[in-house]
Amino acid sequence: MSQQIRHNPLWTLAVPPLGIALLALSWAVPGLPGVLVLLVLGLVGSVIASVHHAEVIAHRVGEPFGTLVLALAVTVIEVALIVSMMLSGGESTSGLARDTVFAAVMIILNGLIGASLLVGGRRHRVQDFKLEGINAALGTLTVIVVFTLILPNFSTSTPGPIYTRSQLLFVAAATLVLFAAFTVFQTVRHRDYFLPAKGDPDEHATQPTNQEAMTSLGLLLVALVAVVLSAKGISPSMEAALQAAGAPAATVGILIAAIVLLPESVAAIRAAHANRLQTSLNLAIGSAIASIGLTVPTVAVLSVMMGWPLALGVDNKSTVLLILSLFVVSISLRTGRTTMLPGVVHLVLFAAYLFLSFVP
Repeated sequence: MSQQIRHNPLWTLAVPPLGIALLALSWAVPGLPGVLVLLVLGLVGSVIASVHHAEVIAHRVGEPFGTLVLALAVTVIEVALIVSMMLSGGESTSGLARDTVFAAVMIILNGLIGASLLVGGRRHRVQDFKLEGINAALGTLTVIVVFTLILPNFSTSTPGPIYTRSQLLFVAAATLVLFAAFTVFQTVRHRDYFLPAKGDPDEHATQPTNQEAMTSLGLLLVALVAVVLSAKGISPSMEAALQAAGAPAATVGILIAAIVLLPESVAAIRAAHANRLQTSLNLAIGSAIASIGLTVPTVAVLSVMMGWPLALGVDNKSTVLLILSLFVVSISLRTGRTTMLPGVVHLVLFAAYLFLSFVP
């Protein structure tokens, strides 16, 4: 019991079920005063709990499996949320997957990586990571991003940002192959490329037991479900606020991506602050690959089955920002050592992306 308390304090066991209970209350009594506040509290608590349980699992199974568990869990739930919104919204949501995936990539490449480099560099001045693993991840991510978000604008079989049915199925299959190949490369063939450059500072700490790890896995899934469903409950109020402010429709994708990526963002920044930049980068770039690698094939199959058009290509402004982000991140992470300055550069680029999203 002492081990259980040390690795999974009482609050970490109670918060995920409490988040689900608050959701049930909001559904049972939709007009309850303060229900929005309860959902926000449940969302924040579930994010904090999910990060804790992800760290427990990571400590038990080691890197890079720990970061992969969180990335896959969040991505699967993100896909479920997008699919549910597409099924309820029909053809009017043809650009939802594109907007969400593009927002996720920009948040990860600039907001998340920028914040991690800034926080880690401020505390530790210079941080190291394995160049081989990051190069492999960035190469995979670049191809997936171009296939899904840029190439549709330049294919000639159909006009606009839409693939033909055969093109869509090919890109979906190619994206899934790249995601699977990278996962095998990361976890089996070249796992050593993704291990901390100078060892994990926590590697000599007492490991959680198998029972604790399984408990954390179950509670992680519960917490992530609470995060996404709370976000879905909060989103109508936030969408109304965005519309009142005159924000473009694509900002809904930013909202979805930002909320879904909260657990990964907190975990990545905490890892960088603890001088585990390799873990932080594994989580950030791996999440981007998983986000596209699972979302695009799923929505592509749904689109083909339902006969809906699926708009994937981003506009010219977004294309420039996306190519610039991929170029800058490849420069920032080219040497295996990094400082605060690249973090500032990425955060300024992220600020430009947010500003131009609201003031296109």
